[in-house]
Amino acid sequence: MRFSRRELLRGAAGTVALGMTAWAVPRPPVAAAKPDLGTIIDYSRGVPAATAIAEAGYTGVIRYVSDRRPGAEWMLGKPLKSDEVAALREADLEIVSCYQFGKGPTADWRAGREAGRKHATRGLELHRAAGGPDNTPIYASIDDNPSDAELAESVAPYIAGWVDVLGADRTGVYANSPTIDHLLEQKLGTWFWQHDWGTPDGYVHPKAHLHQFEIDQRDLDGVRIDRNKILQADYGQWSLA
Repeated sequence: MRFSRRELLRGAAGTVALGMTAWAVPRPPVAAAKPDLGTIIDYSRGVPAATAIAEAGYTGVIRYVSDRRPGAEWMLGKPLKSDEVAALREADLEIVSCYQFGKGPTADWRAGREAGRKHATRGLELHRAAGGPDNTPIYASIDDNPSDAELAESVAPYIAGWVDVLGADRTGVYANSPTIDHLLEQKLGTWFWQHDWGTPDGYVHPKAHLHQFEIDQRDLDGVRIDRNKILQADYGQWSLA
């Protein structure tokens, strides 16, 4: 006769209960830990060897399908190219696409809906050139802590421009938790990669697929990397296309 794990645990609990003295008080239940789905890295200063990434124990990479900013010649890792993709696949590593061109005063989202359409079109072009599938998301970057006014007047229109090009089910967003909340209220974006700038300490948004928990703290194969926790089994990886 076979027993399920749940039945075995229930039986064990009954045995313990029978052995308790009259004054014993059972301890409160402990919440089960969430499964560890792995860690993936992102980088733009260069391209670490795929073998080095795999040997370090990472599940895969989040890679830029965007051009280098003018004056940012140090961004040797932008954009993702087909030869890197081939090496990552050979090493059995997952790949996710993201997009960021501007930053700070030139941040992509500051120019609104038309900028969203322009960046989505270019991101899709580079994604396809690298071998990206036609049914996986691209994460657009809100690498800031926008005010409420900026969320309404610039961020939401910018992501709406991405939806115009990719469709809602392929539009991802890299953002803090208040931005994720705002976009969910506006029904903009389906995939979310959380960063912690402007996110309450220790908070991980329940709708996030990925969580960037470390930035610029370590090198891999001579390249500075960021680390991201995988929160959901499907987080937009190419292998599930």
